[in-house]
Amino acid sequence: MIANEARAELRKRLRGRQRVFLGWTSIGHPQITEALVRSGVDIMGIDIEHSTISLEQSQRIIAASQAAGAACLPRVASHNEEAIKRLLDSGADGIIVPMVSTAEEAEALAAWCKYPPAGRRSFGVARAQGYGLDFDDYVASWNDSSMLIIQIESVAGVENIDAMLAYDAIDAVMIGPFDLSGSLGVPGQLDHPKVQEAAQVVIEACARAGRGCGTHVVDPNAENMEAVFTNGYTFTALSSDVFLLGQWASKMQGIIGTVRAGG
Repeated sequence: MIANEARAELRKRLRGRQRVFLGWTSIGHPQITEALVRSGVDIMGIDIEHSTISLEQSQRIIAASQAAGAACLPRVASHNEEAIKRLLDSGADGIIVPMVSTAEEAEALAAWCKYPPAGRRSFGVARAQGYGLDFDDYVASWNDSSMLIIQIESVAGVENIDAMLAYDAIDAVMIGPFDLSGSLGVPGQLDHPKVQEAAQVVIEACARAGRGCGTHVVDPNAENMEAVFTNGYTFTALSSDVFLLGQWASKMQGIIGTVRAGG
């Protein structure tokens, strides 16, 4: 587990719009996380939405991430109170939620993630609470230290961004450009003016509200990362294990083809 104080400090950095970096895993083995987190990322994101990662695998990834000093925020597959509760009790430092489009959805997510009186998360005894040994400290600090990041991936989400940011439990917003492009009728065209304009609306809303705003960079380098922050983002996910393996496979495909043809 990372200390309550370390989690709270990271939340302050998100809300203070300081630069924060995320690793991203879609493969369920904790050794992948152990390798990625050595990069020095602040947070490890677990992509449960678009993978076969189970709750049991998630708990091991959370533990591996925290053992290396990084927080861990799973991205849940859907708006599901039970799934969120079980991940939090597994020790996650917060949650990333996809496809959030209305103030009502934001309100429900805030309630599911926070203990009473701020929310309605139920009180349990599991890994998060040190199996009971850390219960009092964990419960007392959780509401002020845990992180909730919502993803804006639709036209409705862009239109309702100010209303959603009215909920103080929302610490940051992450734009999902692929789904947003589809919602705008230009699927996959991430540089299309419609997509860029919609993203700018969200970026500016986050700046006004004093919340972090993030995106995902598939092939990060010093130049495009600097551009991301110049454009108004404050945190970013850096590639992913799947992207990295795909790039390796593509490179090897070319090498194998060339060498095979030469033989």
